[in-house]
Amino acid sequence: AKIVGEPYASTVAALSVQLYKTAHAYALTRGVIIADTKFEFGVDEETNEVVLADEVLTPDSSRFWPQDSYEVGRGQQSFDKQFLRDWLVKEGLKGKEGVRMTDEIAQKTSEKYKEAWERITGGN
Repeated sequence: AKIVGEPYASTVAALSVQLYKTAHAYALTRGVIIADTKFEFGVDEETNEVVLADEVLTPDSSRFWPQDSYEVGRGQQSFDKQFLRDWLVKEGLKGKEGVRMTDEIAQKTSEKYKEAWERITGGN
């Protein structure tokens, strides 16, 4: 609240919770847990209203876990960018510039993203 001030902070908090609860409830009907996500907001200069910006509920901004294999206290299977993050750490490449992923890693990452889309939307 110190940075954005009131009432923006309250509005952003309320919108974030509402968006997450709605998305979470829907995702559960599709067998998906939204473990976490981020929302980015801005202020419309003309109307002074808080607006949702950037990507929303994508594999880049969220962690998606299959509900049927979820177990407390262990790493979860996921279909999001965590796969790529884990590879970067394993290869000692996290935080380095100019990293090129292998075709295999690019393909597997693409498959994770496609699985998220298929599970959540029912598309194929």
